[in-house]
Amino acid sequence: MKSQVNRQQLVESTRSFLDSTQISFDEDTLRTWGCDWTRSFAVAPLAVVFPKTTEQVSALIRLAPDLKIQLVPSGGRTGLSGGAVASNGEVVVSLDRMNSILAFNPIDRMVRCQAGVITANLQDFARQNNLYYPVDFSSAGSSHIGGNVATNAGGIRVIRYGLTRDAVAGLTVVTGTGEVLQLNNGLIKNATGYDLRHLFIGSEGTLGIVVEAEIRLIPPPEPQQVMVLGVNHLSDMLSILETFHEKIDLSSFEFFSDLAMQKVIDHRGIAKPFDQSTQFYTLLEYDVSAEDTAVAAFNETIDAGWVSDGVISQSEAQSQALWALRDGITESIASYSPYKNDVSVPIAEIPEFLSEVDSLVASNYPDFEVCWFGHIGDGNLHLNILKPSTLSIDEFYQRCHSISPRLFEKIQSHGGSISAEHGVGLLKRDFLSYTRSPSEIELMRKLKDVFDPYGIMNPGKLLVPRAA
Repeated sequence: MKSQVNRQQLVESTRSFLDSTQISFDEDTLRTWGCDWTRSFAVAPLAVVFPKTTEQVSALIRLAPDLKIQLVPSGGRTGLSGGAVASNGEVVVSLDRMNSILAFNPIDRMVRCQAGVITANLQDFARQNNLYYPVDFSSAGSSHIGGNVATNAGGIRVIRYGLTRDAVAGLTVVTGTGEVLQLNNGLIKNATGYDLRHLFIGSEGTLGIVVEAEIRLIPPPEPQQVMVLGVNHLSDMLSILETFHEKIDLSSFEFFSDLAMQKVIDHRGIAKPFDQSTQFYTLLEYDVSAEDTAVAAFNETIDAGWVSDGVISQSEAQSQALWALRDGITESIASYSPYKNDVSVPIAEIPEFLSEVDSLVASNYPDFEVCWFGHIGDGNLHLNILKPSTLSIDEFYQRCHSISPRLFEKIQSHGGSISAEHGVGLLKRDFLSYTRSPSEIELMRKLKDVFDPYGIMNPGKLLVPRAA
């Protein structure tokens, strides 16, 4: 549905609850706030609105059906699925100015914050209060808590602490009718029927807008140690994971290919951690008190022939340097305009799945470089196909997109998901059936009709629009 209101009508209609600094038609602003980190979709919003209160969000949503406008919620815009793209004259609702930490309860270890709070700021707040917010990823310095909730963000420590869902004790949301709901009120126990907060976690803004979240913090972990191992064969990765799992509690178990590491080394001008290269590497993080046990586990993997070499951090600076090999991948390949796939399969299926996908890409695109990395400890893999300089971005994306059905068929055959942590958005909307059954998709549609009966919330995302 293309917006049928012009800019002057929008200003006049919102004047009673928004001032002139809270609505923008500036072309640079439209381009910036009308998209996320994906760059393959048209960006054409009508306006960007910057509410400061829940009441303003509610008023805008209530007005939208009469004005025949649709709304695209916008957080830190770090998504990689097109979930925050406004390409058809929608009004972008930016939560940038709803960025306050509202309350802290040290007894419950609970913080209540607005949706626009940056993830890293919440992490800093937790540290200042001798607590810990464990959800972490490379975009933590830009992403918003509201966006994390909307996509159920994961990151590098899911293996130990879980997803965003596991930290959310309560939500305040505004539905597609403008109704404000307070969900669960931060309770640990609440056995009173449907827990609606979990419908909004991972809903990608299609049911309404998350405006506040109650986040449960945890005691800080002890200092962490980092180990990076060179792995001879991908099939040995699970044996390594099992060996360490049996002996210590891992905070992270990441992996990356030699090509991915080389891109980081070239981009940042840093030294290789090993004299001899191997095809794959794994990064482990664990409590420093487990060092002796971790070294014993490392020796077992060496003796078994699964690991060719390893390096262990001896200081916080060394830990950060080793993490840079993993954290720096996305930044180092950005100039290649990578075609990204964020997928998951059962952990036991990873070696076979990786081998199958490598063969699929190599047989179709032998001229493309492929960077693998991911959170192998929780089954989440990131496939990045790098654009050759000889191809235009449109041709490159078209060629990559053409094999997506075959890739997703392999994911489906392994009982996996076409999106592990980036959401569905526009990028994978048409392929949802590879992970969700027809009955599930129909139930999702019915839920959207309940919470968003006018079809104004983040249109076209997650679910294919019904035929007119």
